[in-house]
Amino acid sequence: MSEPLHTLAAACRRLEEIKKSRFLAQAAPVNNPEQALAFVRAASAADATHNCWAYRIGQDYRFNDDGEPGGTAGRPILQAIEGQGCDRVAVVVTRWYGGIKLGAGGLARAYGGTAAECLRTAGRVAIVAMARLGFRCDFAELALFKARLRELDAEAVREEFGADGVTLEYALPAQRVAEAQARIGDLSRGRIAARRLD
Repeated sequence: MSEPLHTLAAACRRLEEIKKSRFLAQAAPVNNPEQALAFVRAASAADATHNCWAYRIGQDYRFNDDGEPGGTAGRPILQAIEGQGCDRVAVVVTRWYGGIKLGAGGLARAYGGTAAECLRTAGRVAIVAMARLGFRCDFAELALFKARLRELDAEAVREEFGADGVTLEYALPAQRVAEAQARIGDLSRGRIAARRLD
């Protein structure tokens, strides 16, 4: 099984000086491309020489060299995100030029290295694949089901009360679906079968 991906617990930053140029990496958790681009705009410094960036959200990713030679900034930042096992993350590395040219390899190491170190030292949260289950129960069983499903890290996302019972929808970690379905079946003595809704 592959290692789980992580996102950041909170925004973070790291400042490094490399051959008189200052590199400031800023990273933040994001849920969609619009949030990522809003973070890029907010984190970019108007007085900087370059504001290079990258983000990855699942299979969706983008990067930008902001005037640096092609492939020397945005792609190394994206590779740092991937190399640190991160997802749902945007990173902006801002450079203030210090008068010494770094060359293509030096730029790639500076941008990628600053981004990687920023992410490496950041607080992280594992990204857990979630699933949805739905089932119907009697009013008298509701409290028992709620208590037992809470033990499996399941959260009620919908409760619909009808004349003859309650329709429930739960979100829970995908790896606990089979356990939850078995528990629901056991508690109802086989009368109720929870079905996956996603």
